[in-house]
Amino acid sequence: MKTRFNGTDNYIATDDLMMAVNAAITLQRPLLVKGEPGTGKTMLAEEIARALGKQLIVWPIKSTTKAQHGLYEYDAVSRLRDSQLGDDKVHDIRHYIRQGKLWQAFASNEQAILLIDEIDKADIEFPNDLLRELDQMEFFVHETQEFVKARHRPIIIITSNNEKELPDAFLRRCFFHYIRFPDRDTLEQIIQVHYPDIRQQLVREALEVFTGIRDMNGLKKKPTTSELLDWLKLLDSEGISEQQLQQHRDSNTPPPMAGALLKNEQDMHFFERLMQMAKMRRG
Repeated sequence: MKTRFNGTDNYIATDDLMMAVNAAITLQRPLLVKGEPGTGKTMLAEEIARALGKQLIVWPIKSTTKAQHGLYEYDAVSRLRDSQLGDDKVHDIRHYIRQGKLWQAFASNEQAILLIDEIDKADIEFPNDLLRELDQMEFFVHETQEFVKARHRPIIIITSNNEKELPDAFLRRCFFHYIRFPDRDTLEQIIQVHYPDIRQQLVREALEVFTGIRDMNGLKKKPTTSELLDWLKLLDSEGISEQQLQQHRDSNTPPPMAGALLKNEQDMHFFERLMQMAKMRRG
C-alpha cells in the first residue's frame, strides 16, 4: 500500500503541499492546513485517502463541538428509559457508550485518515483539550474504567479557515502548511481536471475577469477557486462566449452570472461602483 502522497488525477497538488503531507506522515504529526475557504483543504484529505487507499473518517467541527464528542458520549437518557422498561441490557453500560470519530479512527483495523474539519469554529479550548489524545493516541473511558488505545496511529488532517488563533501548545504538535491561492498556471490545471472539454478561449477570458476581480482592493470576500469553477460551469452551460465576456470587460459592466463570484451585497455594490467610476473616467 502506498505511503507517500503524490497528488491525484482529481487534485492538483503543488510540490510544497505534497512535501507537507509526506512530512506529516513521516513525523506522525497532525497536518494543520490553513488557507482561504474554497482552496481545497477538505478535498485534500479526501484525495489523500483515495491516493493511499485508506478509510477516511470525517469529524466536522461546529461552534458547539467539544473535544469529548470526538472521544465518546454516554447516553444516560437511553439507559434510564431502558431501565424503566425493564430491559436487561441496562446492566452493561457499554451499550450506552457512543463512539466518537477519534475513537473510530483508533479502533480501525487498518490505518485510517482522520479529518478534523474547520477546527477554528470550536471554542478556543477545544484544541488544547485534545493534546493528550493526539500525543499519546489513547484516552480513558470513565464509565467503563478502560483505556482506548489506537490500533494504528491515524493520519490526521486538520483544517482551519483562520477565523481564530490556535493555542501555541497545539501548534507545536502539528506540521503546518498554508495553501496559497493558486497562480494562473495552476488555476488552468485545476480547471482542466474539472472541465476537460471546456473551451480554452472561454477559460482564458474568464480568468482575465476573475483575476481582475480578485485584485480589487476593498472586497469583503474575494472569489476563490470554488467560485471560479461554479462560474465557469454556468458560463459554459448558458453558452456565454468569450466575446461576450470581453465586451463586458471592455465596457466596465458586471460579467454574466456575477452572483457566482460575489457573495454579498456589499461586494456587489462595491464592484458596480468601481465599474461606474471606470466608465466615467473613460468617458
